Amino acid sequence: MIDFSLTKEQQELVAKYKDFTNRVIIPNRAKYDISTEFPWEIVKQAYKEGIMNGPIPVKYGGHGHNILSSALASEETGAGCIGIGISLDANTLGITPWLVGSSDDQMKKFMGELIEREAVTAYCLTEPNAGSDVAGIKSSAIKKGDKYILNGHKRFITNAEVATFLTVFALTDPTRGARSLSAFIVRADSPGIEIKPRMKKMGQRGSVQNEIIFTDVEVPAENIIGAEGRGFIYAMKTFDRTRTGVAALSLGTARSAFEISRDWAKNRIQFGKPISANQAIGFMLAEMATKVELARLITWKASWYYDQGLKSPGTLSAMSKYYASDVAMEVTTDAVQIMAGDGYSQDFPVEKMMRDAKLCQIYEGTNQVQRLVISKGILK
Repeated sequence: MIDFSLTKEQQELVAKYKDFTNRVIIPNRAKYDISTEFPWEIVKQAYKEGIMNGPIPVKYGGHGHNILSSALASEETGAGCIGIGISLDANTLGITPWLVGSSDDQMKKFMGELIEREAVTAYCLTEPNAGSDVAGIKSSAIKKGDKYILNGHKRFITNAEVATFLTVFALTDPTRGARSLSAFIVRADSPGIEIKPRMKKMGQRGSVQNEIIFTDVEVPAENIIGAEGRGFIYAMKTFDRTRTGVAALSLGTARSAFEISRDWAKNRIQFGKPISANQAIGFMLAEMATKVELARLITWKASWYYDQGLKSPGTLSAMSKYYASDVAMEVTTDAVQIMAGDGYSQDFPVEKMMRDAKLCQIYEGTNQVQRLVISKGILK
């Protein structure tokens, strides 16, 4: 039997994140969009209220949310501001390779310090010539005694300039290429790390992205995640878990843009009646509502599929990411169109939502790459 009702615990979680979004994120989203600063005040408040590190097991200081519960939470933060929401979720992205590959001692050590300092992590995979093509990574980490010497160049790294720990992917034997890709927990204040000025972006300006240059950075051998040559596996397992988070953030902003434009259309009187009474607008709203519902269904199914431990969750995860982010772009664009001059004005948040939605179609693998992942999955 199929049941789409949420458990009491899930309903309470949604209410908790919705309340946090309404009180903390929404009143501050315009400020961070304008300032482009990292929302430290919100992160600190999120730690205090138990919002951070939701998917991390309780024994490591997290809240033990499964992937579906995490998606429910991300939908609510995304409804407030994707830029701020991704600042919170990118921390989870940086931790996820630890979760799938680290030892118990590593998790306790690094998670303990992260939580004590109310800090964040950054996931360092992308390079100037290696984004979705992980096999193109050139950064190297060569073992010398009890250390690895890390050299390389990472790009578009979310949370880079504010992170305490960097989860870095590099080759331990460049002659073997991607087969030697490994993952490391690197302290961001290590000598030899240069973080470039933050990227200037169209949207999601409540989060920060930077380039990072690593020059002869010494990384203790004990900081390797798992074993040498396991990096590609950890990266793919990470995306299997986190792409539903991007889908949920996208779903949240699509839902919010739909609701704002619907309510505006019901109250905008032209020619003696609300514009929502016009078939042209009514049909647009009908399509927007349908797309939001469909995006929620694929996001929930992909999340549930992972939680059940079913094989090859990556195909559904990719479906949810590309479909929900495409819906976010379409629905926010339609919201601006329905609201006309008001929609284009910064007096209303839908223009920001449209700018924010675009990046969801790009990061964690462009939507064209998601289609490639799906095609491979269905043609096995």
